[in-house]
Parts: sequence; structure tokens; C-alpha cells
Amino acid sequence: MGTTETAGSSPIAAPDRHWTRRGVLAALGVVPLASLAGCAGAAGTSGASGASAAAAATKSASATVTVTPANGSGKADFTTPVTVAVTGDTLASVKVADASGKTLAGTLNAARTLWTSTGNPYSGTRYTVTAQVGGSGAGTTHTSAFTTRSPGSTFVGYFTPEAGSTSGVGMPVSINFTHAVTDRAAVEKAITVTADPQVEVVGHWFSDTRLDFRPEEYWAAGTKVTLSLRLQDVEGADGVYGKQSKDVVFHIGRNQISTVDLSAKKMTIRRGGRTVATYPVSGGNSSHPTWSGKMVISERFKQTKMDSSTVGLGDEYSISDVPHAQRLTTSGTFVHGNYWASTSVFGSSNTSHGCVGMHDAKGADDGSTPGAEFYNSSMLGDVVEVVNSKEDTVDPANGLNGWNLSWESWKAGSAV
Repeated sequence: MGTTETAGSSPIAAPDRHWTRRGVLAALGVVPLASLAGCAGAAGTSGASGASAAAAATKSASATVTVTPANGSGKADFTTPVTVAVTGDTLASVKVADASGKTLAGTLNAARTLWTSTGNPYSGTRYTVTAQVGGSGAGTTHTSAFTTRSPGSTFVGYFTPEAGSTSGVGMPVSINFTHAVTDRAAVEKAITVTADPQVEVVGHWFSDTRLDFRPEEYWAAGTKVTLSLRLQDVEGADGVYGKQSKDVVFHIGRNQISTVDLSAKKMTIRRGGRTVATYPVSGGNSSHPTWSGKMVISERFKQTKMDSSTVGLGDEYSISDVPHAQRLTTSGTFVHGNYWASTSVFGSSNTSHGCVGMHDAKGADDGSTPGAEFYNSSMLGDVVEVVNSKEDTVDPANGLNGWNLSWESWKAGSAV
């Protein structure tokens, strides 16, 4: 996504023999801050005071200021701090600002001869440096400017959920990176997830391109969650830098947990700890059992096509208008409406290819069916837990299903 830049070179002209020493120094980027100093006090000022001011001015004028990156740099490094050093005097103040006026914070050493920015400059940005040298009224001002280079390769993180959205209590913050991350610690340190009300939130790497965040237990209903991305110029892999610096806020809605019991062949919906509905269902058959475990609704479709060839089951089925489908795994497990099976199947037999089916109407236009009612009562991030299945627990990385890891195992997947 970034562009690769190649530093060019230009010939250096031979020095003119008529140049003065001051001109040669200016061409080399080292300009002594010289000025005339008075040798007597002004009228009405004692000779001692005038001499003191003159001495201070002389000291300030003879100082040399060195800024790194150097004045005029067009492709300066952005991976190291900016420094301003002075010899022959002290620094009164330093300001390093971009075109918008945003400044870099920095600190002076005890002797006030060296200022160092506390963070690095951003890439592809022009900065102006203003350094005030010497005491008030007797000092001089040194200015310079430089532009940092743009990185050759960059990466971003695509995040779930969307900014401003409201999700169920099981929704993790999931980030998928556009480039494999080798320095996981650097990237994870640049990302924070905070909750209000406050709760500990920890990251877990599922792969070199995926990092999820969650608390120990499901979010509390009504929680405000803030994702802070500070990936700008963070080196995620050798020569590959982040391009994001933003905050994303989303909210948690009501608490709804649905339990699918495949032995009883029914789904029980609890909202706020209270049972609000029970529906007959049909799960996976003996050849294609439904995954066990806690699964989070990650996509919702009023109608969608389901084709067995896309999940490695050949040509066993192809249904163009499956109603009220809600995704539970990346590999293709849904809870969805079913209009093609007899109503007697639901609550009595597990006959599907791994999905959880509920009676529904063709066209998804009958709001009174179990499939429609459950769909209309659900949202992204709601939890559907399958129990009493003959299948193993779903892989935590198969969908947004990290809740199947213990808190200890989850924290073990953090890089910081």
C-alpha cells in the first residue's frame, strides 16, 4: 500500500574561489550565530549592567546550534528522535512543529545544552524547528526545517466491530493485519482496548495476521469499549510500518445468551439472565455433527445462498435462499431458518450438515416462525452455546470464538 522511494544523488559543484569562510560554513549547514555586540551600556544604564548584557549577547551570538535531522533534509529518518544541541550557550526553549501546528514533546538535559524529543517524528511529514538560545532579552533564535521520508512498505489492521456499532456481550475486538507481523510485542503495545465500566482486557495472537482482545468474562451489558490504534510508524516486520493512529468506540447492548441442547433438540434464549423464549431445533447428523462450545454471531443475512461445495461437501446441497442465517464459524456453521424440512423434524431429529436449523418460511417474510423470531431478537456479538453434541469443541480461531479458551490460556497468547 505504500510506495518505495529511492534516494537520488546530485553532483556537488566545486566551491567558488571567491567564497568567504562564512559562505563555506553556510553551505555546509553549520552557521555560527554571530552578531555585533555592544561595548557600552545604553543611556540611563550603569556601565556594569550594560557590560553584563553585552557579555550575554556576545555569548549567545557565538553559540552553535545543531539540529538532527539537518536543515533542509528531504528524506530524514523517522525512526529516531529529533535532537537540538547547542555549544557555547544554553537552550531557553525548543519547538518542533508540523504544518498543522502539532508539536513534538521533548526534554532538556540538566545543562540545558541538549533537547531530545520524547517520541519520533511521523513519516512523510515536514517539521519546523525553532530554538531559542540564551537568556531572556539577550538570546537569539535558530530555525531550521526538515521532511521525514515515507516508508517503503506499510500495513493496516482491519477491525471488528465497526465504529459506533452496538454488539452483543460476546463480541471480541478482532484485528486482521494486511501484512504478517514479526514483532508482535511492538504491534500489541501500540494497541489498547479499554472498557467503561473498567475491566481488564488482554490481547491474544491467533496468527501473525490476527490479534483479538477480550476480558475474562463476557462484557457487561451497556459497556463502552474504546479501541486505540497507535500503529503509525510502528515497525511490524522488517521495513514494514503501520499507518493508523485513531480511536474507535463501540457499545455493548443487552445480555443475550442462547443455549442449543442437541440432546433435547431445543434452543433456550436467556436475556439479562431470564428465559425469554425456547425453540425446537435440528442439529448436525451423525456424519456431520455440530461443533460444541461457545460461538459468537459474526454475520447476519436475511437470506443467503448455501452451497455444500464451498465447505468441502461436494454437491450434497445447494440452496439459494436460506432464510434468517447467522454465522457462527468461519468454516460454515450457521444457525438459520429451514423451510424445506418437515416441521416434525425440529425438536425430534438432528438431520443437518452441521448447522443449527429452525422452522422458517420460504422468502423469509413470515415473522411468526421460530427462525424469524430468533433472527429478529439477535444481534452481532450474541453468544450461541452448543451443548450435548457429539462433536469436539470448536477451534477458538474458527470465527470469533476465543471464549472457548480459559483466561490463563488466553493471556498466554499475548506478546506483552
